Amino acid sequence: MLYRVLKQVFTRFSTSFNVMLKKLFIYIAASLPATALAQTTDAFTINGKLNTVKEPYKAYLSYKSGGNTVLDSTVLVDGTFQFTGKVANPTSALMLVDRHNQGFVGFNKNDDVLSFYVEKGNIYIAGNDSISKVKITGSPINTDNEDLSTMLAPLYVKAQKLYAEVQAASPNQQQSTVFQNTMQDKFKTLQKEREKALREFIVAHPESYLSLMALSSMGGPSADINVIEPLYNGLSQKLKDTEPGKQLKQSFAALKATAIGTMAPDFTQNDVNGKPVKLSDYRNKSYVLLDFWASWCGPCRQENPNIVRVYNKYKDRKFTVLGVSLDKATGKADWLKAIKDDGLAWTQVSDLKFWNNEAAALYFVQSIPQNYLIDPNGKIIAKNLRGAELEAKLIEVLGK
Repeated sequence: MLYRVLKQVFTRFSTSFNVMLKKLFIYIAASLPATALAQTTDAFTINGKLNTVKEPYKAYLSYKSGGNTVLDSTVLVDGTFQFTGKVANPTSALMLVDRHNQGFVGFNKNDDVLSFYVEKGNIYIAGNDSISKVKITGSPINTDNEDLSTMLAPLYVKAQKLYAEVQAASPNQQQSTVFQNTMQDKFKTLQKEREKALREFIVAHPESYLSLMALSSMGGPSADINVIEPLYNGLSQKLKDTEPGKQLKQSFAALKATAIGTMAPDFTQNDVNGKPVKLSDYRNKSYVLLDFWASWCGPCRQENPNIVRVYNKYKDRKFTVLGVSLDKATGKADWLKAIKDDGLAWTQVSDLKFWNNEAAALYFVQSIPQNYLIDPNGKIIAKNLRGAELEAKLIEVLGK
């Protein structure tokens, strides 16, 4: 599933694009996340050999088992090593050959590290001088992962180029709305290409546990249930019957409640003056962008100028915004200041309960900014419109 806290890629370009770009690198570079536990555990054995390594380096293996992180270690003997353990289901793992005697905690991306999957049975790892360049056999999920990695490799190259483009931009460029929207559009294109590759892989590998992981990585509060559910239905019954498979299906209820085409759940919260405001008050009057944000949310604040621009352009054409803040009760002054500083002229509401905001819970908001475009009939017609996407959608529904 998807991931709440991500370190910003750049210190000066603190936009929602940074968060999304970092996610893309994580998705592609680290392949796909491990899923949750299952009901039973099974033993695995990893037998490895690095032909040209003679030093008695220490090797570390880190993986998840039973909800806990396991860190195991052994010493290479003439390049040979072995690990044993138990896992509930296939799970992502990291193996490090410690050539600098710094331990597992001190490793970095330039060290000799292998990212792969652990599953029950016998796994064989063979290479010459580096654990990062080995061939893995005896493991169906790692074979499938090679296929998926090949599919995603061109996207990783594109992502690296996009990363370099942002790095090369001047501070003024990075603060430019045009530049930010352009980068967001490029990111969205990469994201769509990634999801297309994942869909193709899932359809072609209905028996693979990696398909279940891939499908889980496509989930989250913004996922399109009309895409996710048919892919899930195409998986083997064996995968569906695993605990992660059952949990994924259970998550569909939340997606369906706020899916495009459904009626927006109604709620009431107080505005900045303590006056109750109902979402349904806007029914039969205008299109409403329901915007979940907070004064402490950097990407939200970065997106606000774009919403302000679009609001000012279309506010007289049956379009408005309803802001829902996830600020705390102790942060009410910051909330009010952010409204003033960012020029948010539309109605703002909040119960000041932070992540326990009741409207946010109703919409299953797990990260912000998050928004929903609701038509005058009260139906959700779009989700998470960023940058130029928001205006493009309004042009579509309101006309030029």
